[in-house]
Amino acid sequence: MSGKPKLYYFNGRGRMESVRWLLAAAGVEFEEELLETREQYDKLLNDGSLLFQQVPMVEIDGIKLVQTKAILHYIAGKYNLYGKDLKERAYIDMYVEGTADVMAPIIGLAFLPEADKGKQRDLIKDKTINRYFPVYENLLKDQDYLVGNQLSWADIHLLEAILMVEELYSDVLPLFPRLQAFKERTSEIPTIKKFLQPGSQRKSKPDEKYVTTVKTILRF
Repeated sequence: MSGKPKLYYFNGRGRMESVRWLLAAAGVEFEEELLETREQYDKLLNDGSLLFQQVPMVEIDGIKLVQTKAILHYIAGKYNLYGKDLKERAYIDMYVEGTADVMAPIIGLAFLPEADKGKQRDLIKDKTINRYFPVYENLLKDQDYLVGNQLSWADIHLLEAILMVEELYSDVLPLFPRLQAFKERTSEIPTIKKFLQPGSQRKSKPDEKYVTTVKTILRF
């Protein structure tokens, strides 16, 4: 294995995309084994790589990390994106959990029956406008970044959430001018700008092929 982190997941966003974002923003090159068959997944299960029998899994620094939050905490700490002390880390955790609440139902949207998608989209939009984005809009009133006035995991996660929402609803972000400015500012950070370019390891919105592959491999 090279010295690069290696990511094991499907060829789509899902729970791994935030890991890709964090590594890319830190300027860390990584490799991926994209799971396309049940046989690949069974191999990981049989060799004991998946502690809880599920992906994502990341090989880094000679260890095999599973559980998305554990992976993200490790990467954020390793690459100085996790604040300077316990208090800053607590705030970063809070803000990340807020944006995770925005993203989780969007991630799950592709797997819902078609009849349920409209209602779920309306619920996501309502909560984003009335519960979550106003918090971040207020936090950015007098500062460029969410914690410690420097780029952290919280900012990277927020930008990811903003872009996911914007893909679904073009009319939401204009309601929040500070978030709009934040998006434009952070998108110009060189490592992030590179990740946003075509041809990067950033994944596209989930399509039918991705959904079918995940369902087939996980047998649900």
